[in-house]
Amino acid sequence: MLNSESERRGSRAELRRSSIYSTLDLVPQLEYYTSTLPRWQRRSRPSLEVLRKTTDAGNTSRSGSVSNLPDSELQDSGRKPPARLGWMTGVMLRCMLNMWGVILLLRLSWITSQAGILLTWLIILLSMMVTTVTALSISAMATNGRITSGGSYVMISRSLGPEIGGPVGMIFSFANTLACALSTVGFAEVVSDLLQAFDVTMVSYINDIRIIGVITVTAFLLISFAGIRWDSKTHVWCFMLVYIVSFANYFVGTVITPSPQTQAQGIFGYRSDIFVSNLKPDWRGPEGTFFQMFAIFFPSTIGILCGANTYENLREPSTAIPKGSLMAILWTTISYLAISATIGSSVIRDASGNISDIVTANVTDYCVGLGCNVGWNFTACTDLQSCKYGLANSFSVLGQASGFAYLGTGGTFVASLTSALGFFVSAPKIFQHLCRDNIYPYIGFFAKGYGKRDEPLRAYLLCYVVASAFIVIADLNTIAVLISNFFLCSYCLINFSCFHASITNSPGWRPSFNYYTKWTALFGAVSSVVLMFLFTWWAALITACVIFFLFGYVNYNKPKVNWGSSVQAGIYNMALSYSVSLTDVEDHVKNFRPQCLVLTGSPNQRPALVDFVSSFTKNMSLMICGDIVRVKWLVKWLNKRRVRSFYTPITTDSLRVGAQHLLQSTGLGKLKPNTLVLGFKTNWSQSSPEGIEDYIHTIFDTFDSNFSVCILRMMYGLDVSDQFIFEENPVFESDDNDKQQLPDIEPGENFLGGDSDQTRTVFQNDQRKKTIDVYWVADDGGLTLLVPYLFTRRKRWRNSKVRVFILGDEQNVEEARNKMLALLRRFRLDFNEVIVITDSEKQPHTKNLNRFTDTIAPFRLFDEQQEEVSVEELRRQNPLKISDQEFEMFRWKSERKVRLNEIMRSNSQHAALLLVSIPVPQRDCPSALYMAWLDTLTYGLHCPAVLIRGNQQNVLTFYCQ
Repeated sequence: MLNSESERRGSRAELRRSSIYSTLDLVPQLEYYTSTLPRWQRRSRPSLEVLRKTTDAGNTSRSGSVSNLPDSELQDSGRKPPARLGWMTGVMLRCMLNMWGVILLLRLSWITSQAGILLTWLIILLSMMVTTVTALSISAMATNGRITSGGSYVMISRSLGPEIGGPVGMIFSFANTLACALSTVGFAEVVSDLLQAFDVTMVSYINDIRIIGVITVTAFLLISFAGIRWDSKTHVWCFMLVYIVSFANYFVGTVITPSPQTQAQGIFGYRSDIFVSNLKPDWRGPEGTFFQMFAIFFPSTIGILCGANTYENLREPSTAIPKGSLMAILWTTISYLAISATIGSSVIRDASGNISDIVTANVTDYCVGLGCNVGWNFTACTDLQSCKYGLANSFSVLGQASGFAYLGTGGTFVASLTSALGFFVSAPKIFQHLCRDNIYPYIGFFAKGYGKRDEPLRAYLLCYVVASAFIVIADLNTIAVLISNFFLCSYCLINFSCFHASITNSPGWRPSFNYYTKWTALFGAVSSVVLMFLFTWWAALITACVIFFLFGYVNYNKPKVNWGSSVQAGIYNMALSYSVSLTDVEDHVKNFRPQCLVLTGSPNQRPALVDFVSSFTKNMSLMICGDIVRVKWLVKWLNKRRVRSFYTPITTDSLRVGAQHLLQSTGLGKLKPNTLVLGFKTNWSQSSPEGIEDYIHTIFDTFDSNFSVCILRMMYGLDVSDQFIFEENPVFESDDNDKQQLPDIEPGENFLGGDSDQTRTVFQNDQRKKTIDVYWVADDGGLTLLVPYLFTRRKRWRNSKVRVFILGDEQNVEEARNKMLALLRRFRLDFNEVIVITDSEKQPHTKNLNRFTDTIAPFRLFDEQQEEVSVEELRRQNPLKISDQEFEMFRWKSERKVRLNEIMRSNSQHAALLLVSIPVPQRDCPSALYMAWLDTLTYGLHCPAVLIRGNQQNVLTFYCQ
């Protein structure tokens, strides 16, 4: 047992492979991104501060492995959710069971009588259209990150934020409670009809419904308190079998030759004259309107949310919810259409149920109505409006038309009871999650859970009281209209949350379900509002007032929750114009945006650097062009180039001091840079040690400030100042003394010179089907993946394919590739090509090592080769040069950089863009050596190369919360 435990821990430690740079700097792993939820405080990824600490022996060993994290952390990282239900059992069957409810069995025939077959089909199709659009929105939200619990309420609230999520939780939990009351009243109605058939009455018909309904919901309460699992896989299949048998019994009954008893009830089998007669509407009573029938039928579609409510029980929610929900809509729509057509083709509207009303051959009495054509005279009950049977008078026609009537009654029992119990269980759990979010006061009492399953017993009691109050109404039609109002409100908010998340253009909105658009979501939201007011305008008005009141309270109270919602993303966009409104909004990983401080110098001298950053920040994030020089005025150039950026010149004597000032002072509130972007110092080998020290320490300071770093290198450099006359930047060009410096240009002078200074760069060209190669060799929190993803959202880079290169061993190539593909799918990043580098540990070629040695030679002391001069003396004379001891201490790291460059040159010569992780330097790393590493990594690459490193904090997540 101990051996197996140690082997398990050893295998997990083996997966914690170090990157090519350091044994502490690990390769990307799934477990790092499980810590994005607030309640998980583990941090397994080392921080920048840890990576910057002084090198020790263990950290520089070539074969070192990090396995010194606590065993509990390793165990947590390997924890996986148990295998759950698939799309059929977990979503499709559950949705169908709840959609095939009392409305189908007790009201569809009556609706067909009122509206006729054609308008009934129109009602069915319109209902399913709204439901399908909502299902698409649900699928998009369900595939935009994992939801640990809470179902559809959590999806909506975490997408729209507490302002809308709070009202949705209230309305949704109340609507589920009403749905429980609806199904319970339907069950009680069937039982009361059955009692009347045997001439048994407890008090009266209405009071019998109330008594039976309250008894039934009391039984639900006891079942919930007992913790009985009614929704297991076995129960679902059993219930579905009962449904199938019941439907088969009905369809068989419609083709069986009817007996005189069934004919007296208006059931004559399939006849063309009955079909033609029932095509058109026949409105009767105060409820006889199209929209009233629509409102009564609509609750038959509310079961579509049942799949999302069981999100945490699904094996693959991202595929189960879309597939199961849409398939459930398809099959239920077919069944509704088929039943309305068949019942309208075989049953007349009015019948007496009296067998003596049959027309014999010698009877010539006055006869009016369709019954005369089939040999029955129902004129008397029709004239007196006393008919008790037929489509227009009996709610139990489906059971009467079935082959075995009591089997149809049993199907109705199962339909009503399963739906009622399902809603009775789901409503308290939704309300429990709402209470735990602490959005509204005085409801925290109902948040408490009991037992291993965290059952909301207090919320069950509340649901029981509310459901019993509506059961007392004892009118299925009235309750159905109210439910339609509340569920349409929920559908509206679901679709609006999907629409809002789409238009905010947030990088955190990356649903893997692509068969939706923001316009279908908007259409679903508007349609739901319109239908609410067409059904019952007064109920819709009351609901809207309640929503606005709840919204106003949350908006005024501002609860201390941070869900990374689309409301926050919308505030970010508005903050570009109204930045003050974003001051109090906390950061969240889903809404991370690379906000870049770009050390461009004069922006039009380095247009490639400007265009590179603009490619992934325009209309999405913050960009500040920092110019460390005496005076500059280039806003017109940026505007003319259509670059959405702020221009910030600063007066200073050195690059490092200017960068420090910019890092500390730029930004306003949340509009503050988190990433420093600068160009590669191409002429570093001809620069003085002081110039290199100034450049490299700018990078070091950026790491110490907990900023991300991005360095762009172009094959022929970034400076295009030779193409037009412009002032040189003394900070960036301090090593070039052969250029004549011109006087400062004052604001207002015409320095644009037409379009001569608008130099076109590679980032403005259509890249077609070239590749973007990402060498993700060290886990930085995901910025290395987020930047190429943002590039692919641009029109010019849309067709580019992203290739991700990772480190691995020859023994587990497929395993490493599959793990990375799984991680990318969880992030909803459409990067389908992963290449595992298996030869990173090989010794680099001698000529490449010699090139590196020759490059770094001018910056070395060679102190061990000089016997007459003391090391201290050499150090005092050349404090910025590399000693032999330092060179040897970092030799293995240097060889790794050379080898990685060989791999990149071999695989990415024809790429459009290359991104590679920057090594985080230790504090005792010499500046010249680190500069040589950066040069070596990007040497010989023809495409633009980006050295990039996040600040070790997650910018990607696969969670919805």
